[in-house]
Amino acid sequence: MFSGRVWILRYVRLFRRGPVLLLWGAQTSSVFGDRLYALAVMWLAWQRSGGAAMGLVAIAESVPYIVLGTVGRPVMERFTTLRSLAGVDLVRMVLVAALPWTWEAFGTPGLLVSAALLGVGGALFDPNLGALVPDLVRPEEVQAVNGLMDSTNRIARVAGPGSAGVLLAVMPMAGLFWLDAGTFALSALALAVLGAGAVRRQAGPAGATAAPAAKLRARALVRTHPETGVVLAVHGVAIFAGAVSIVMPALVAVRLGGGVGTYGVMLAATGAGSIVGNAIAGNVRLPRALPVFYCAAWSVSGLLMAVTGSVSTVAELVVVSAAYGAVSPFLAVSLSTHLAQFPPAARRRLLTLDQTVIRTMGTLAMAGIPALAAAHPRAGFTAGGLATAMVGVAGCAVVVWWAKTRTPLPGTEPVLERVGGG
Repeated sequence: MFSGRVWILRYVRLFRRGPVLLLWGAQTSSVFGDRLYALAVMWLAWQRSGGAAMGLVAIAESVPYIVLGTVGRPVMERFTTLRSLAGVDLVRMVLVAALPWTWEAFGTPGLLVSAALLGVGGALFDPNLGALVPDLVRPEEVQAVNGLMDSTNRIARVAGPGSAGVLLAVMPMAGLFWLDAGTFALSALALAVLGAGAVRRQAGPAGATAAPAAKLRARALVRTHPETGVVLAVHGVAIFAGAVSIVMPALVAVRLGGGVGTYGVMLAATGAGSIVGNAIAGNVRLPRALPVFYCAAWSVSGLLMAVTGSVSTVAELVVVSAAYGAVSPFLAVSLSTHLAQFPPAARRRLLTLDQTVIRTMGTLAMAGIPALAAAHPRAGFTAGGLATAMVGVAGCAVVVWWAKTRTPLPGTEPVLERVGGG
């Protein structure tokens, strides 16, 4: 189960699938471009209006996720195909490419409007693409493809900041936006090609079309499967408590007397740990009780965060940061694999709900937690980490209790595969 040969072969086998390789390559470049965009847009906000504008940009990007996830289901349902998502990426390409001009012409208000529109694009794109990815492979390959798609984020987080520094040595700041626009164009092309193939497969020899998906309410899905509701609640609370990680530079300065170099070492260790963790999480068979595993992984992540507040040397910081990074892919892969067990329509609704929950909790947390934790970073990391660990433990207990007390109806195992009939 843990052989290196298995780790390698599962990803390699997926790369032999043309659609998977095309989508992974396009999304890797797109996520890398997004990392460059995030750095550039925050720098522009800082130049124009200081730290307050940086917070406003983050809020402007998050609000569309919250609004569309709460009341925008009719809009979300219009972007459930690969070809429609290609259109979303084309719009995002134009918005990103025009952002330097928007900033010069309209200042901070223009920057915020652009950020909000890009947030709309992300809110339409992220859950809908996430719902489509599992259908590219066989059921036994879903965990591996989820791990492969998660690796795009891990690679971009490691390569993005360093690449931005190199690129800025040879091009203006606006070049980062144009480069990101180019990655959106690549993603749109890949999605259009994949979408055309999907339409041909669905039409079949007689020109038949797929049956429309049932309209499902997230509330009904959570009531039917309370263990999934617990998972999403734990995710939201953990994101809220984890906002203390924003004050890592203050912890480095106060506890270790370090500067930006030490902070960079910590980021590198976290990134390296996440890449190693992804190689394992995407390829080693996870437990069948994914909700319990997911909550337990958050407990481990919380404990590592609490330990981070007590480090006294750079070596300790590197070890804890690498371990913390290694846990992160297990969270992402186990959650996406659990939700992939639902049919497409239900999967889409739950992915949208998850995005809404974490964006809401993250926005609320940014309003106060970093400011409070910055004054006492050690206490902040300890409190945030222990809160996350306790929420994870509570989630495990509730899921196990429900599993023992609920009696599924005959013929409904596994229950998740029978939701909604999408």
